[in-house]
Amino acid sequence: MNASTTTVLYPGSFDPLHRGHVDVVEQGIELFGRVVVVALHNPSKPSGVFTIDERVAMLTASLSHLRGASVERFHGLAIDAATEFNTDFILKGLRNSGDFEIEQQMAHTNYSVSGVRTVYVPCRPDQVFLSSRFIREIAQYGGDVSHLVPAPVASELARIFPSAPRPTGSSS
Repeated sequence: MNASTTTVLYPGSFDPLHRGHVDVVEQGIELFGRVVVVALHNPSKPSGVFTIDERVAMLTASLSHLRGASVERFHGLAIDAATEFNTDFILKGLRNSGDFEIEQQMAHTNYSVSGVRTVYVPCRPDQVFLSSRFIREIAQYGGDVSHLVPAPVASELARIFPSAPRPTGSSS
């Protein structure tokens, strides 16, 4: 396939976006030419901290340096977003075998419902531990996550958790 004519959809909640997500976008651009990053509302992940508008703003700011990447929002299924944004494939990043198990089931379901295929890319070894949930938790307790997320995300986390308490040992 000619990368200049292939567009892939990279769906996610991105709450928040981290460096592993950015790596998947970069790999998608390198392999396919164009990546439409779509912030989705995921009702199975109710513990997020950012609104869809905030996530889109952080995605846009964090990915603005990447030619071939665009950012959209969508409320609904990723397969419907793939149709809406006229993409050829769904792109997913894999950190470990657990990700593969979940993503493979989703890919088979998506294909059986829509005919849209999913392509996986492995994340970089130095990023296999990255998780939006862990990043939110670390930031909430005052930990430094600036090396795990793009600068616009670090700024927003600092805004939301400006003086987060650090846990201390128990006193007797």
